[in-house]
Amino acid sequence: MDRFDERILRELKIDGRLSNVQLADRIGLSASATLRRVQELEKSKVIAGYRAVLNPAACGVEFVAYVSIGLSDHSKASQLHFEEAVSVAKEVVECHNITGSSEYLLRVETKSLSAYKQFHINVIGSIPQVNTVATSVVMDSPKDERA
Repeated sequence: MDRFDERILRELKIDGRLSNVQLADRIGLSASATLRRVQELEKSKVIAGYRAVLNPAACGVEFVAYVSIGLSDHSKASQLHFEEAVSVAKEVVECHNITGSSEYLLRVETKSLSAYKQFHINVIGSIPQVNTVATSVVMDSPKDERA
């Protein structure tokens, strides 16, 4: 990876819809050289994909929380069961297996606090391996570079 590849990544991270010609102009290479580099970055999985960044409020999401989950059983089977259960929950937009006092950190998005309460009762509350739950509500996100 050289400085041109780093520039390509920086520009695509800002705007993944740039045309190849626009990208080439911004990084200072020819369109054909830029295209070859982008294709190589995609082939080598440095660029894993492209996606749209959605406005949560416009999509009806008014409540966001990070939920720490502690399991009562630390076996692989228990972890797999938990992961399967949350993978089908539409409210869970991220699930991370973490170190520390909890095993998992979830990003949960719902339309309201009452919708989160229903998720908490019906989804988290129905997974037998869940031992502890700690919810942190997002009040604002002054920096968010996930997209």
